[in-house]
Amino acid sequence: MREKTRQLHKEVAVFAKSDKKKSIMQIINTVPPFFILWLLAYHSLSVSIWLTLGLAVVAAGFVVRAFIIFHDCTHGSFFKSKKANDIVGTIAGILTLFPYEKWKREHAIHHASSSNLDKRGVGDIWVMTIDEYKEASKWQRLGYRFYRNPLVMFGLGPLYLMLILNRINRKDARKKERRNTYLTNFCIVAIYALMIFITGWQAFAIIQGTIMFVAAALGIWLFYIQHTFEDSYFEEETEWDYVKAAVDGSSYYKLPRVLQWVTGNIGFHHVHHLAPRVPNYYLEEAHESNPPLHHATTITIKSSLESLKFRLYDPENKTFVPFKEAHRQLRTEKSRVHLKPKHVSLIRNKTLG
Repeated sequence: MREKTRQLHKEVAVFAKSDKKKSIMQIINTVPPFFILWLLAYHSLSVSIWLTLGLAVVAAGFVVRAFIIFHDCTHGSFFKSKKANDIVGTIAGILTLFPYEKWKREHAIHHASSSNLDKRGVGDIWVMTIDEYKEASKWQRLGYRFYRNPLVMFGLGPLYLMLILNRINRKDARKKERRNTYLTNFCIVAIYALMIFITGWQAFAIIQGTIMFVAAALGIWLFYIQHTFEDSYFEEETEWDYVKAAVDGSSYYKLPRVLQWVTGNIGFHHVHHLAPRVPNYYLEEAHESNPPLHHATTITIKSSLESLKFRLYDPENKTFVPFKEAHRQLRTEKSRVHLKPKHVSLIRNKTLG
């Protein structure tokens, strides 16, 4: 079995090669359309606010696509040149409000520890096991329930991500990482100040605010759904396997062609985790060329909505469960604790009788 998984990894790794023409074309069909849509949204303010918001939502799709370019650069897969990846990645980070070096490091940790129960906490969605939840204090449970609430995760989450988390460095950040975050923040403030001066703060807030909020919410949703599904793979360090974590712990999010294009094929997330150096424009081909990958958990837009009820992971049954399952177990355990000895004897006697 282990030999088969290694062979699968080798077969997918064949696609880990960047194509300069494809990469440049992706920049061309992503960045200019974004600025054109922004300009159209600005001029549409005199026509209809709803038209403006509609154009802003479409523009958000191109921000998601720009993030995929950023994402590939952090993996060193968009260009052969490290310098080219770093430059384009930093610029794309300014556009998408993500500090390149900071996210590059955190995302590398995510890939190295995805689905590992003993190495959670960096670059991933907060996941508690059902036993951890039952053993947690009332305030810890409340905090976790608050975090996993869809209105918080996809409503407040984008604001926290853009305004706070992406703006500060980790305590153990290296000098290069800190400088890149400072540079990114400085460029964002300078560009936004210039745009506000040109368009006015109200127009800028309506257009850019809508674009970035929608893009961030979509990004969080994609990241969430690609690792949160009913039979997702999670194991402790002693049993954890990189290939199984990639294929069984990441989903194939089957999207309509337009959305697949907008999201840069990131729906083939199982392929990406198996071989992170495969650029986004080769992910589909890698998937189609390797039949074993066709058995990855496939999720559609409709079935992905079911993941909202999956809140806790049950290691014993290898599945996600809703909060009500944990509370059912807690009630059962409490009833056993409060069961008096004489009641136990009566029950035993009735059973024997």
